[in-house]
Amino acid sequence: MCNIIPTAYFPSILYLSLFIKRKFKIEIFETFRKQSCRTRCTVLTANGLQTLSVPVVKVNGNHTLTRDIRICYNEPWQQIHRRCIESAYRKSPYFEHYFPYIEDIFSTEYQTLIDLNDACLKALLKILKQDIGIKHTDNFTPIESDNDLRITLSDDKNTGNTIFPEYYQVFSDRHGFVPNLSILDLIFNEGASALSYLENITPDTLF
Repeated sequence: MCNIIPTAYFPSILYLSLFIKRKFKIEIFETFRKQSCRTRCTVLTANGLQTLSVPVVKVNGNHTLTRDIRICYNEPWQQIHRRCIESAYRKSPYFEHYFPYIEDIFSTEYQTLIDLNDACLKALLKILKQDIGIKHTDNFTPIESDNDLRITLSDDKNTGNTIFPEYYQVFSDRHGFVPNLSILDLIFNEGASALSYLENITPDTLF
């Protein structure tokens, strides 16, 4: 199994479950893949699923490496993301306790996508009380299988047969239980129990 995973913006529950259990390096030398976990996360709002996407600039066109992807601030995406997350989770049991851990992310202008995503991951690991260092790749290792985590983790909907036990979600009465959302959903709804939830997930062999 390849020990390399893609970078991710407020990554999925499955992503964090894998990350805290194994020793991974985050890929930065791949040619950037758009419309993936690298720039997107999904939260559950009163109106249903909402995908939050970070606008980026490919400085070298379609040949831009992920490490060189710049963030675009031509539109107030940070304000939009913050408002959406607050609207979705302000009534969750642990929002007021954990939101301060990520609040500064929405007011800091990170130059690169890697800087932003590393900041997100560090904040999440702090919430989960996991002393895990973030390591990046030193070069590109070719993808030789469709089961490479750089592919399988790119789409949060791709979970194989992984089972996600139900937990409380603010809008489950309207939309039912939705598995494998951004880790923010689990943290704001489950608080300190989020870690045991992540540890008890048994990923499909696909992962």
